[in-house]
Amino acid sequence: MNKALFLDRDGVINKDKVHVYKKEDFEFNEPVLELCRKYSADGYLLIIITNQAGIAKGIYSEEDFNTLTVWMTDELKKRGITISEVYHCPHHPDITGPCSCRKPEPGMILQAIVEFDLDPGQCWLIGDKGTDLEAGRRAGIPESNLILYRS
Repeated sequence: MNKALFLDRDGVINKDKVHVYKKEDFEFNEPVLELCRKYSADGYLLIIITNQAGIAKGIYSEEDFNTLTVWMTDELKKRGITISEVYHCPHHPDITGPCSCRKPEPGMILQAIVEFDLDPGQCWLIGDKGTDLEAGRRAGIPESNLILYRS
């Protein structure tokens, strides 16, 4: 089985400026990138899990999100960081109803566990909100491996 470092996007990978969907608004959190390099060197897959309610709200499109994701992963690769996958939830409960992927639900993490044959007990998660950490708990990531990041 493999191990992974799960990372929230807005507020962890980049500074949270609310509904970031343009590269001009995207600003990397440099301390987190150093952590990514360390975990990657230690054999961890790097997987981003991100709620993207702006899609459900009509602020930006799925295509806008995908364009930014390609740019972001390319920029990270230039910095020596390879992202194995980016999972996103395009839903918002007030607009699309409940779903199993919007954090604190563990759907994105559980999907990654299956797709990458991960051992949740060997995984870590870095999030900037309690809902991120709760998703990790519900997916079986040990409490000691859940990190609340404050930039």
